[in-house]
Amino acid sequence: MGSSMCVLLKLLLFHLVAVATAFSSLKPYSCHDEERAALLQFKQGFVINEYASGDGAYPKVSSWNPAEGGTSNCCAWSGVQCDKRTGHVISLDLSSSCLYGSIDSSSSLFRLVHLQRLNLAYNNFNYSQIPITLGNFPQLTYLNLSASFFFGQVPSQLSQLSKLSSLDLSRNLDPFHGEGLMSIRESDLRSLIRNLTTLEKLHLSFINISSTIPDSIANLSFLTSLLLRDCGLFGKFPARIFELQDLETLDVRSNQDLTGYLPEFNRSSRLVSFKLGGSSISGNLSSIRNLDSLQVRACNFSGPIPDWFANLTQLTFLSLSDNNFSGGPLSWIGKQTKLIYLYLEHINLSGYIPSSLRNLTQLFDLRFSSNQLTGPIPSWLGNLSRLADINLSDNRLRSSIPESIFNLMDLQILYLGSNSLHGTVDIFKLENITDLQLSGNKLEVLTKSRTMNATLPNLRALQLSSCNIKEFPQFLRHEQNLIWLDLSRNNLAGQVPKWMFNISTETLEYLDLSVNSLTGFGQPSPVVLPWVNLQVLRLYRNMLQGPLPIPQPSILFYEISDNKLTGEISPLICDLTALQILVLPNKLSGMLPQCLGYFSDDLRVFDVRNNSFHGVLPQAYTNTSNLRIFDVSLNQLQGQLPRPLANCVVLESLILSNNEFHDVFPFWLGSLPELKLLSMHHNGFYGVIGKQKMNLHFPELRILDLSDNNFRGEFPSEYIFSGNPMRGITPDQPTYMDTNSTTITFGGTSGAFRYDFSITVTNKGVDRYYSKIREDIGVVDISSNKFEGKIPEFIGNLKGLRFLNVSNNILTGSIPSFLANLTLLESLDLSQNKLSGEIPQQLTQLTFLGNFNVSHNNLTGPIPYRGQLTTFDVTSYEGNPGLCGDVLPKKCGDPNASQPPPSSKEENDSGSGFELDWKFGLAGFGSGLVVGVVLADVAISRRREWFLEIVGRIILIIKKRRKSRGPRNSVN
Repeated sequence: MGSSMCVLLKLLLFHLVAVATAFSSLKPYSCHDEERAALLQFKQGFVINEYASGDGAYPKVSSWNPAEGGTSNCCAWSGVQCDKRTGHVISLDLSSSCLYGSIDSSSSLFRLVHLQRLNLAYNNFNYSQIPITLGNFPQLTYLNLSASFFFGQVPSQLSQLSKLSSLDLSRNLDPFHGEGLMSIRESDLRSLIRNLTTLEKLHLSFINISSTIPDSIANLSFLTSLLLRDCGLFGKFPARIFELQDLETLDVRSNQDLTGYLPEFNRSSRLVSFKLGGSSISGNLSSIRNLDSLQVRACNFSGPIPDWFANLTQLTFLSLSDNNFSGGPLSWIGKQTKLIYLYLEHINLSGYIPSSLRNLTQLFDLRFSSNQLTGPIPSWLGNLSRLADINLSDNRLRSSIPESIFNLMDLQILYLGSNSLHGTVDIFKLENITDLQLSGNKLEVLTKSRTMNATLPNLRALQLSSCNIKEFPQFLRHEQNLIWLDLSRNNLAGQVPKWMFNISTETLEYLDLSVNSLTGFGQPSPVVLPWVNLQVLRLYRNMLQGPLPIPQPSILFYEISDNKLTGEISPLICDLTALQILVLPNKLSGMLPQCLGYFSDDLRVFDVRNNSFHGVLPQAYTNTSNLRIFDVSLNQLQGQLPRPLANCVVLESLILSNNEFHDVFPFWLGSLPELKLLSMHHNGFYGVIGKQKMNLHFPELRILDLSDNNFRGEFPSEYIFSGNPMRGITPDQPTYMDTNSTTITFGGTSGAFRYDFSITVTNKGVDRYYSKIREDIGVVDISSNKFEGKIPEFIGNLKGLRFLNVSNNILTGSIPSFLANLTLLESLDLSQNKLSGEIPQQLTQLTFLGNFNVSHNNLTGPIPYRGQLTTFDVTSYEGNPGLCGDVLPKKCGDPNASQPPPSSKEENDSGSGFELDWKFGLAGFGSGLVVGVVLADVAISRRREWFLEIVGRIILIIKKRRKSRGPRNSVN
């Protein structure tokens, strides 16, 4: 009995303990007073800002309010977790909590010494540095500081957190340029890898590492996820990483100098997500069978698309875009039935859209843009009912848009621009559309609805360039969420309607109304445009009149060239301190505001050519560290060049042509390490260009135009071009001079903008404009000055020269034979000097020469009758009484031949795109999207030159045979 009672008591006690335990588990433990105070003090250091976090954010600290009816037990606060036994705060998750403010090592946060997990991701810590006191959390196993605007060096103290299993410092990005805000020293990275041996996740994307990847990273045997996107990595990628048994996710995208070769993967590999796009890693992926995500965008893969992709049947994400594949059957795509995202852009696809796509019933995002796909848009695309994003732009598709496309209920993004589509499009059928691009087709877009006040409530981007639209679509007046609006290249005329000033004033970031016939904005002057977040404004090639419209200070890209704007620039332009590209060619007048010299260091292009500005240039260029193009040509500017232009250390193009500058040669510009183009044509520059004491040699100069000035003395080519790359330019280099792409992001959509260097060739007062200049073209034009002495021998070293013009000077001596060293020469003008002696036979070796002029000198002897010199007529040689040759009235060996009168004959276009007697003047720049039109090269057709040379040789042989046979006898 006693023993039974004892058993019962023990059972009762056990149940009481279990109930008490269960009850206690439901009741939050009370936190410690000092930790509650630390959390409240931490909260007070920040403001709640809804823009500090992304969509779906929630200000968790707003519930930390014990004084206003909330609980004083901090263990019950949102984002706080306490140890159930001790009550100490062990986890703090304030991710996406709308926190805005700074944080440093004195923060009360660091009094929570028992923390094991800390997540501060997706807030805005206002460019704070990561506090070094984070190293004082010895129990920390999880640390996430991603996407929170941290700045500066990753502190070495993080390597003290030896228990960390997850470290995420990624995506701390500059919102304006998309560049990483943080960096880590190579030694600190190695220390981090050496000490944090229990790491399972290491996420350092967008941190500037700028080194090789330490081999020791392969010693992190627990690693499951490694993210190193866009870290400036280079060198060989450690292949041993692929041997890590637990590795599931690897991302090394956008490290273009990262090399290596993929090994043969172990069939037991757990790798699920593999992204190496934009790197130089290559190899074979055929043995990886478990992948569900593969991104090899822009990896320079070539050859046919391999059919072993058919083995990757678990893929949900596949991107092969921007590689140099050469086609191949795509029937394997039909086996990827789990695909949700398929990106096959810019990989040389041709033929019809593959019918095997029918099997991809889970497809959400389909992108086939920038290929050579032909035929119709198949109607069966409408059967892929989950499609939300279709991009077939920049192909050769020819059809109407199938009605089935308009029946896709989830369709949000439709890009069909730059094809040959035809028919009528009723965009109001796309009820859920957010992004619509139909530009560059033969479509008739219905912009009027049968329903009054119809609208597309979700519309964010509308691109209807070249859609034959004759008036502003009325439905736009109801749109308040537009980010991108492109109505360029249509038939819009007259005033911009006043209601346009009320649409999307808070959201619009891109507006393009260029190439229409618009005359104004229907607003009193000065016109201040209302869109407070506008970043890109393109209004070029209209008929806009009146003063210059002024956008809001948010503007980055402002192009309003080729209009009829008049008057002075408003002082309000001084508020546009974020400008990156400013293009204003019009009929503006007055003086340039001095504030233009104080724009931010983001300014890349300053183009105010072809106006009527007078006075002196702005004198201060102290903040222009990114200025690449400076064009003030075709104005009436005077005085000296501002010496602070030497502060523009990345300046590539300086165009001062057709003004009234009065200054000596700016040798001080020789210190600019990137200057490629210097044009000073038609000004009042003067004096002797003497040897400089300082070592200033224009290290990158390719194009120099000093024509139509008052320079005198000898031309010191050896001082201007010493050490210049023109001496070793690679022929036929397939690239063009430009400012590099400037990428601007608008609400998740990116646009890349580039300004190309351009050249205007002047012949007998007629300008011919070329919108691109190849990197391998060298030009020297010193014509119409008072240079004297001999042609400098140093010019013979400039092997990259294609155009040389020294005409209209007082040069003496003979034509030097070393000019034959310039084997790429296409145009050589030595006319209107005092050169003497014979034309060197060596010049016949210049096989690319398409223009040659030695007229009006004192040359003697015979014209060399070989090679290209046989193709030029009398105008190339006239005005030299001592010259003789078949093209001249004075034949060689006929001393009594009369001398030719001065030529008054107008020269005809040869049809090759070039004329004789070349003279180069540089002015202006062509602008446009990276996907814009590529215009003609300035290079002469080699095939034509070869043909003319052969014809010349045949004519010479015939003449010699006739002379050897004597007079031809008549035959009965």
